[in-house]
Amino acid sequence: MNTLVIGDIHGCYFELQSLLDKAGLSSGDKIIAVGDIVDRGPETPEVLGFFQNTPHAHSLMGNHERKHVRGNRGEIQLAVSQLISRIQLADTYPYAVTWMSSLPLFLDLPEAIIVHGFLEPGIPLSEQNPSIICGTMGGERILRDHYERPWYELYAGDRPVIVGHLNYTDSDQPLIYQDKVFGLDTSCVMGKALTGLLLPSFQIISIPSRGNLWQDVRKTYQVARRKSVIKAIEPWSEQDDNALAELIETVETAKETILAKLRFAPRYNKLKQRQQAMLYSKIVGDGPQAVLMQMARVGKLDLESARKVVQQPARIGSIARQVNKLRTR
Repeated sequence: MNTLVIGDIHGCYFELQSLLDKAGLSSGDKIIAVGDIVDRGPETPEVLGFFQNTPHAHSLMGNHERKHVRGNRGEIQLAVSQLISRIQLADTYPYAVTWMSSLPLFLDLPEAIIVHGFLEPGIPLSEQNPSIICGTMGGERILRDHYERPWYELYAGDRPVIVGHLNYTDSDQPLIYQDKVFGLDTSCVMGKALTGLLLPSFQIISIPSRGNLWQDVRKTYQVARRKSVIKAIEPWSEQDDNALAELIETVETAKETILAKLRFAPRYNKLKQRQQAMLYSKIVGDGPQAVLMQMARVGKLDLESARKVVQQPARIGSIARQVNKLRTR
């Protein structure tokens, strides 16, 4: 049995699904997110729904989930990214916060220890400060005040540690420190990559982001800071929606063309569902057109979901051209 540990997802549902397709997991394999599955990205409700409703998928509590829980208790004020998530989740927000409050702070597996944030050197896992292992600003301050070197350079445990929270390399590549500390946050929501680590082989699996999604989400919402009110901007006209509907028809046609070709490929029909998905993913590639193609494959492509991917009406034409190129391959 394999376990796929995934770095900070931050509401990037379609990158999550693309990563799962690339990993080619079987029905008995497990999925573990290191936390921060919510906020900043355009699809926080979809990501939450996946982890709430998929029996073999689990998540730790990251500092962003912790902020929602504490904000709901009146202990802190929600930041902009949490306020946007609250709008996105609408009536499901109370249930989502209750679910987030039940998430564990760490997982102690035979192959590795998994936490969202950090580990304080020399402290048993059961005695770690929650603010440190969850990756809060207060936890970072404690480590900074007490240690002159980064925590991962001081880690001396007998098993590897897998974390998220920070992009230590400031790139689309994970931190791998002496094969004993693996930092999987590669800033997917900021435009870099979503990274996973397959256990027990410790194989890195990565897919590129669609772009700086947090920047796009902030443009989509209008923030009135004094009243903590966030309103969605509606830049789409009826003409834009008509053009988007035509793009959806183009995507659906391209999907059927690709699937028809695959069905005639040798042994395709004997492959497992995930293996078939991997072949489809290789053909559609990366980028917004690939996301739309993946949505069409799983029957989740409609005007609302397409708007989230396209983001701006001016992009419809260029994406349509990319989809048409897929039809001719």
